Amino acid sequence: MKIGANEMKVGNVVEYQGKLCVVTYTMHVQPGKGGAYIQTELKCVTDGTKYNERLRSADVVERVFLEEKPFQFLYKDAEQLVFMDQDTFEQVSIDCDVLGSSVAFLQDGMIVNLSFYEGKIISASLPQTVIMTIESADPVVKGQTASSSYKPAFLENGVRVMVPQHIDSGMRIVVNTADGSYVERAKE
Repeated sequence: MKIGANEMKVGNVVEYQGKLCVVTYTMHVQPGKGGAYIQTELKCVTDGTKYNERLRSADVVERVFLEEKPFQFLYKDAEQLVFMDQDTFEQVSIDCDVLGSSVAFLQDGMIVNLSFYEGKIISASLPQTVIMTIESADPVVKGQTASSSYKPAFLENGVRVMVPQHIDSGMRIVVNTADGSYVERAKE
């Protein structure tokens, strides 16, 4: 589906120079001299290359619609992650690189949304948050109660996270899968 450059929104997937790209930034600019344009930042889905482009309002881009489907994570096999379709029980494998750094938060049986374009897996997205257990945490430093201070802790998957002073080893916390940050203490 063709759309005008001024109709692009953050999160849209478009075809640009023969590659699939996600729109990560758009801004309508009206300089004092010359015509208005749309400043965009596009990130290539396959290789991660970023493009900063100026498009005129009259320019047209091809918007691509991806099919999203939930799959259940089964296991990791060398550099491949194996998922199962919830409806057909068909198994598919993807490279660990597709998930990037959030691969550390995969848990057995987790439901992950896989995005397809023309039958090929383009991207995968984990749930926004996961519940993890603290393996080890630094002791509380006395005298740091005046302001909200954080201390380093290590999760069961080996990821380092900054947590509030009252969190100790063995506690379960909610972690943001996008950036690995502490959200809150898990409800038991």
